[in-house]
Amino acid sequence: MTHIDHELLARLKAWRRHLHRHPEMSGEERQTSAFVSERLTELGISHVTGVGGTGVVATLKRGNSNRSVGLRADMDALPIAEANEFAHASVNPGIMHACGHDGHTACLLGAAAALSRDDSWSGTIHFVFQPAEENGEGAKAMIADALFERFPMERLFACHNWPGIEPGVVAVHNGPSMAAGGDWHVTLKGIAGHAALPHATRDPILAAGHLIVALHSIVSRNVDPIDTVALTVSMVNGGLVSNQIPETVELVGTLRTFNADVRTMVIQRMGEVIEGIAKSFGVEADYEIKSTGRVMADTPEESRLAILAAESAGLKVTRDIRPAMGGDDFAFLVEGKGGAYVLIGNGPVVDGGKLHNERYDFNDDIIEPAVRWLSAVAKMAVAE
Repeated sequence: MTHIDHELLARLKAWRRHLHRHPEMSGEERQTSAFVSERLTELGISHVTGVGGTGVVATLKRGNSNRSVGLRADMDALPIAEANEFAHASVNPGIMHACGHDGHTACLLGAAAALSRDDSWSGTIHFVFQPAEENGEGAKAMIADALFERFPMERLFACHNWPGIEPGVVAVHNGPSMAAGGDWHVTLKGIAGHAALPHATRDPILAAGHLIVALHSIVSRNVDPIDTVALTVSMVNGGLVSNQIPETVELVGTLRTFNADVRTMVIQRMGEVIEGIAKSFGVEADYEIKSTGRVMADTPEESRLAILAAESAGLKVTRDIRPAMGGDDFAFLVEGKGGAYVLIGNGPVVDGGKLHNERYDFNDDIIEPAVRWLSAVAKMAVAE
């Protein structure tokens, strides 16, 4: 088992809290990238910056083995105003690490540090510090920047903290773990006018209300109940004053699916519903429905290694975990390769602090088990 001493663990906790205090949005992780680079330099680990924008890739090579593996952590934060008042709360207004990417980054730094001191393995291990996971663009940007040509990897592994699971427990899915995601955007354009003279207008707010209800009916009346789809309206923008019917209303949302054929059908129905509602209320509709995500599903051999690595690291394993409708662009990195994406229990939810909540915080107590799992799975991957 790779050794993690108290000094390293204390440094990792301090690094995690520094990252939490200084969050950056997707594609803007310049300070985060610089911080990662500085820590890798301190550790004496060779690395390359600017991969896919603000990405960093570090490399350890030992012995004569030609086997290679990649470990990945995401670095970006979310446009959420933090409600926590502890000392390491975000100092960047309206931005916070509400998904634990600060912790993932610290854990991957820890794995790099631990494995650099461990002479019990042979092969090549790449540590991929990825930007822009939250907007789904980071993995694609790194791949477009010749990630795999510059840093060949036979298989990749990643972990994500998960509130509500016992701290340090490793959850490995049976089948898909994350859905294919994609945002959609609708602008309804009518004729503005005085709110007291609605007959002289074409009201996009009224149309938007009917559209919200109609869109939410697609899943209940067009999708087989056995299939799983999340279609959500998450933003509504329109109107400036109480006595005017506005010209435009904007609706924004997300679509998450596991089945490609179901996704195609839902997108088709969304288009029909949007156009039908617009015609019914005499407004114009401009819309875009993106289908940019990929389903994340572990490959069998890598799933087996993920379990063996957890057991060898002395960690409890559970397979009693349902797939989540959230997405992760790690799916693009493992496409055509082997890969596994596990969850590490973050402990009980405190004060409503689930993922993407303004009171969320990464649990520093799971840094050590996460580092142990990352180190163990990397060593196993290059050994087989």
